[in-house]
Amino acid sequence: MKNDLPEVAALEALLRDQRDAYLRAPYPSWDTRATHLKALRKVMLDNRDALAEATNADFGNRAKQEVLLAEFLLVKEEINGALRHGKRWMKAQRRSTNKWLMPARAKVVPQPLGVVGIIVPWNYPVLLAVGPLISALTAGNRAIIKMSELTPRTSALFEQLIGQTFARDHVAVVNGDAALAAAFSAQPFDHLLFTGSTKVGHEVMRAAAEHLTPVTLELGGKSPAIIGAHARFDNAVDNLIAGKTLNAGQTCVAPDYVLVPRGQEQAFVERARARMAKMYPNFADNTDYTSIISAHHFARLERRADEAEAAGAQLHRLTDSVPDPASRRYPLIAVTNAPDACALMQEEIFGPLLPIVPYDTLDDAIAWINARPRPLALYLYADDAATIERVTHETIAGGMAINETLMHLACESLPFGGVGASGMGAYHGYEGFVTFSKMKPVLTQARLNARGWISPPYGKRVNALLKLMMRF
Repeated sequence: MKNDLPEVAALEALLRDQRDAYLRAPYPSWDTRATHLKALRKVMLDNRDALAEATNADFGNRAKQEVLLAEFLLVKEEINGALRHGKRWMKAQRRSTNKWLMPARAKVVPQPLGVVGIIVPWNYPVLLAVGPLISALTAGNRAIIKMSELTPRTSALFEQLIGQTFARDHVAVVNGDAALAAAFSAQPFDHLLFTGSTKVGHEVMRAAAEHLTPVTLELGGKSPAIIGAHARFDNAVDNLIAGKTLNAGQTCVAPDYVLVPRGQEQAFVERARARMAKMYPNFADNTDYTSIISAHHFARLERRADEAEAAGAQLHRLTDSVPDPASRRYPLIAVTNAPDACALMQEEIFGPLLPIVPYDTLDDAIAWINARPRPLALYLYADDAATIERVTHETIAGGMAINETLMHLACESLPFGGVGASGMGAYHGYEGFVTFSKMKPVLTQARLNARGWISPPYGKRVNALLKLMMRF
């Protein structure tokens, strides 16, 4: 898409309008910000049924309860947290000054950056649009949101609802294809937040570099789970299956593979099969299980499974059903003995395939993780303090949960973000406020100060002062 096309021209005009509006009111009061957050909460909760129905239609099937739990409940809690703490976050922070600067005073003043761009993926369209918007509004910014073309009904309804709630020069939604997304990431925003694949993240960062636009990249990668040698095994399997099947594994923090003590692979498969039967009885007709978003992604998963099997892996079907291209229902399949070189073990799966990897010692499990790109999430099942401490301190991931899957994302006081290949920067809670603020350092000098003592002309006086300053 070239810059002379109407969609891009409209986007550029919208950005100019928002920046002009920001310059007219560069520092909204807390009451103003709180009003915006309450308006956002009201429109989202009042329309949650309609948005859930639109998401269900976009996916082919996605249970309303899952959408409300995984998206709207988190949105509500995040806004409530911002309303509780945002006024305090806005306040200037006093900082100490060193003795040679006294009696100057130092502080950090949070300021809105201006206009924020938010690029939203398809897998959690409401949560991953509204979550960053909450942080941006709490920090006093304006925002333009690019929704995904793979969720057209949700995206269109979201655009309509935001348009009814906010002035367009304050918060606006734009919809279009991948070409518009590419043009979007090339705009001179004051900050750009992208959620999506690592591959597209490279392109977004490259485009943003043209204007030196700071970016927060929420990517993915292969998030590992470790079942410790003395873990509560059945609880660990049950919990992992619940996390992996949420949204049919189409979750950036879904467990991508499981490291189990060698010899327990078959026990994992059997327990996982029993858990699937309990969670999704009569699987073929069960409407609690989410469909794969598109035929393209369904075919990608089939290809990954076929390639792994052809290379010597064993596929363990955890239900009596087989993948159905017509409904795009892809039941969970555990995979053992997958060769390390196959795509299943090299690329983020983003769907209901779960490789099981045996390990002999905790050293081996930690080394396996550290030999690979840093993941967005890491899950550890263990109760002994020594194992927990070692894994916590000897691995690096965007976030970590112990004896739990996914739920660190639901804790609004914790920052959410990746590291290395899984992203950069973070949002949620206070860290989200900081991401979308300029934390401006301000030094205020007193009328009577010692600045003149170290000014030229240099000579004996300055030499003596320097000697004194270097000693103390």
